[in-house]
Amino acid sequence: MDKQNLIDIIDYTLLKPTANKDDITAFCQETIDYGFKTVFVNPYYVAHAYSLLNEHGVKVGVPIGFSLGGATTNTKVAETKEAIQNGATEIDMLINLGALKSKEYDTVKQDIAEVVKASEGLTTKVIIETALLTKEEKVAASNLIVEAGADFVKTATGFNGGGATVEDVQLLRSVVGDDFGVKAAGGVRTYEDAVNIVKAGANRIGASGAIAIISGGTSTASY
Repeated sequence: MDKQNLIDIIDYTLLKPTANKDDITAFCQETIDYGFKTVFVNPYYVAHAYSLLNEHGVKVGVPIGFSLGGATTNTKVAETKEAIQNGATEIDMLINLGALKSKEYDTVKQDIAEVVKASEGLTTKVIIETALLTKEEKVAASNLIVEAGADFVKTATGFNGGGATVEDVQLLRSVVGDDFGVKAAGGVRTYEDAVNIVKAGANRIGASGAIAIISGGTSTASY
């Protein structure tokens, strides 16, 4: 995989809770300089990032229900709508992990479906935190995400332990099929990691260390 193809599928992220406005401004400038197509920032900074990136054709994405997933559906829906009003064009929501662990599958599916509806056709990805799930739960979650009408299943936030592995990406791809999105995030730190993850079936990567990855270095960031 050449460098440009990798740049095209990386979502460059800055989600650490202590990031200030100057950090976001510098991050957006890096995005422009390196040619990334999509960034993810916390809801508070969506409008600011949009103001800096829109004229450059860079999409601003937002995490919803971040980083635990335990917010109510109404809260996730409201958060989604506000983010879109502020300029967000991609939505990464965290699955309701407690409901999934309780096998309340109808609740999990409805939670996702309502956020998908609120997204009004924008690309919607659902984070499942693979490191916290059994294989059975990963399969169940992936099927629910497809059924609920989302566009991607995403491995992890990077905040709750673990992250993307080749084995998990292969599993998720086998469940959702060839025509559904798989986003790998958390733990992708080198160019080699990224290439192996793509070979395993990921067609999008989330990384806060994106610059180190495409430059052939090693990122120490985990979010």
